[in-house]
Amino acid sequence: MADDAALERRIQQLEARLARVEDVAAIQTLKARYGELADLRYRRGVVDDPVRLEQVAGEIAELFTEDAIWEGGKVLGTCSGRDQIRERFQTPTLSFAWHYFVKPKIDIDGETARATWDVLAPCTTLDGRPHWMAGAEDDEYRKVDGVWLHSRLQLRVVFMAPYDQGWKKA
Repeated sequence: MADDAALERRIQQLEARLARVEDVAAIQTLKARYGELADLRYRRGVVDDPVRLEQVAGEIAELFTEDAIWEGGKVLGTCSGRDQIRERFQTPTLSFAWHYFVKPKIDIDGETARATWDVLAPCTTLDGRPHWMAGAEDDEYRKVDGVWLHSRLQLRVVFMAPYDQGWKKA
């Protein structure tokens, strides 16, 4: 009997560890998809056509909970809910960007999670000037019907500097 109880505890511990690993992997996949879609709004250094932008913006919005908050800071503003997030991504503020999300710190707590990601994004402003943007994104996630979604995303820009001048003076 004692051996059966120990085995049952061991199995429960392994199942809990496996669930955490699967949750972390699902959140990493979610973030990768978000970056991929954000970058798909541009083709060959220009903003894509409005029909494609609408499609991609809709796919981005689906990565968020119905009541999600997307915070882009003073320049990019704040959106509440999927509809506003979709609208925000239909009107790019850049003509090109390529997002790199690195060094994730993910903390799972049941059906919710928090993460911080460093972000590096070479980008081009609408007036054609290339820049380096670096910062972090502080995210909150919620599991909805077994699927992890963003419930809050907050961008913190550390610098955005013209690529030819570097970030030393930024």
